[in-house]
Amino acid sequence: MKKSLLRVAAPFLLLAVAAHSGAAQIQPELNQAGTRTDDSTRVQLIQPLDSLGTAIDSARLVWLQTPPELRDLVGDRVSCLDTDMPHVFNGTVMSFVNYFTLRNRSYTQRILERQNLYFPLFEKYLAKYHLPQDLKYLAVVESALLPTARSRVGAVGLWQFMGPTGRDMRLLQNEYIDERMNPEKSTEAACKYLRDLYRMFGDWELVMAAYNWGGGNVQRAIKRTGKRTFWELYPHLPKETRNYVPTFTAAMYTLQYAKEHGLHNDSLRYQYPEATDTLLISGRSLDLRKLSAQFGLDSAALARYNPEIRKTYLPETVRDYKLTIPACVRTEMALLDRNTVLDFCKVVLPPPRPITPLVPGLPPADSAATAVAAAEKAAADKPKYRRVRHSVRRGESVADVAARYDVSQAQILRWNKLRRGKALIPKQQLVVFVPVETTDTAAPVVAVRKATVPTKLPLPGEKAAKEAAEKEVASAKPAKSTPAVEVSSTAEPAPAEVEKTVAAAPSRAARNSREREAPTEPKVAHEATDDSLPAEYTVRKGDNLSRLARERGVTVAQLMTWNSLETEAVLPGQKLLFRAPTEEEAAAAKTVARRTPAPPATRTEPLPAPKVHLVQPGDTLYNISRRYQGITVEQLRKLNHLKSDEVKPGQKLLVQG
Repeated sequence: MKKSLLRVAAPFLLLAVAAHSGAAQIQPELNQAGTRTDDSTRVQLIQPLDSLGTAIDSARLVWLQTPPELRDLVGDRVSCLDTDMPHVFNGTVMSFVNYFTLRNRSYTQRILERQNLYFPLFEKYLAKYHLPQDLKYLAVVESALLPTARSRVGAVGLWQFMGPTGRDMRLLQNEYIDERMNPEKSTEAACKYLRDLYRMFGDWELVMAAYNWGGGNVQRAIKRTGKRTFWELYPHLPKETRNYVPTFTAAMYTLQYAKEHGLHNDSLRYQYPEATDTLLISGRSLDLRKLSAQFGLDSAALARYNPEIRKTYLPETVRDYKLTIPACVRTEMALLDRNTVLDFCKVVLPPPRPITPLVPGLPPADSAATAVAAAEKAAADKPKYRRVRHSVRRGESVADVAARYDVSQAQILRWNKLRRGKALIPKQQLVVFVPVETTDTAAPVVAVRKATVPTKLPLPGEKAAKEAAEKEVASAKPAKSTPAVEVSSTAEPAPAEVEKTVAAAPSRAARNSREREAPTEPKVAHEATDDSLPAEYTVRKGDNLSRLARERGVTVAQLMTWNSLETEAVLPGQKLLFRAPTEEEAAAAKTVARRTPAPPATRTEPLPAPKVHLVQPGDTLYNISRRYQGITVEQLRKLNHLKSDEVKPGQKLLVQG
């Protein structure tokens, strides 16, 4: 009797335990991706790409909530997939199928829009390296088919290469070009990488796990556990890697059965490959905006064809770069000379400063010449840069420090002997060299006539037609009423513009004569300052130069120059100017300084130097000795009875005897 009751109650007890465990799991809120823009190839995903595998944690709960008929239908379809890749259907795969087909349909539809654009490229290189064609769905899991996608850990491109891995695969990465975002080169590099991983493991599920977690990590996990398959290693893998293979299976199923789930509709903007040409750029700069305007392209068109270009121009240092351009400009490119077009689209820089002629050095004839030579030598010996010490704040990077002092990141790294890519430590001391603003007489300004550059190069037949139209307009007007109008030969205006110019010439001449007759008034130079903010500010408790400069839209170096500050330290009650003082203000300040008696000695007394220093992360005996004047590294060792130069954060050191 008891055994029969136990057999009847056992299924109900198991069902209650499963429901309780499923209800106890909390399903995280998913950020719905799919923000629409005119150009969907450059959309930045709202949801981090590398968190897709961790988005669904309640696989058991989703499995219980899914109708049995739908589970059986999806399971049959997955088992019937014609693919060389292994695929297992379970609750985790079903939860991701629900995510792609029900919970975030707009995210899947954005992928369907780009599917026809990139899948033919993937299939070409997968066939070249004899890899399974279904590996193309790996890019869907990695980047949602966005060539400019960037994850929170720094992986970039369709195949989400990290910087070191991309360099190992010979993908160029510099300030101007990042080939991890080049669809063709990154796809070929991904095929080579997947081929090497398959030679290492011989199992496609382990290859995908190694692509996500790293081949070395998977090898160490196999050596540590003795397991040889993905599902045997499943409990020993990170959470994201465990969900990586089920996500791949769900993405492959969803895109193959998108029509059955109603994901296709007429509102989707499907993208397809276009016919393109290449333009070889080597040893000359190129302004991409000028090139787009020359051929009547959209300003972002070249960026879509060349997503690996990180700026709007290419420098002269680029060698043998193949710029992708649409084939629609082939006719106009054939009519114009290639060198003419590239010279027209050069990056325009300001003209160089004229060279001041050197006076031959003759021996001085009198004392006046000697004094002048000595003054010139003293001016030449003055330092052109001053040394500034910067204390790193929490969350500050090398790029932030470089932008603050208007220098490059490479200079910051070179001056402080830092390693590229290493994070800065809070309260770390950095040395920055900023230029010293001099008040010497500037070199004479030479008037340089700016050459008039047409906005677009005319075609060979257009110039003759414009000249004939100008002659017809000139002959149609009577000779008496046609004033002499000077037309620039470089601008080449259209006939309609010539008529407007001729008609407006008399009124313009009359206006110019009235302006010459009117008395000239002195012009007041207005500086671009914000009148809503006071020009003078009294320092309060807790203020610092960095925050004040950021609020006023100026730099710290400008504040220090305008207020004659030697350091960045400010005291409560101190007066600060937020603009350059005028000559009247400077003269008034000097007069007030002469009339005002010197303040009491108690107010100008410097603060006593500390006797004890608390060691911070990144401190060394050399940095500490530089911070306190009059003490050396040897003295610090003797004062604190140190046997070596090693110090630890939190250690207290005597800095005065």
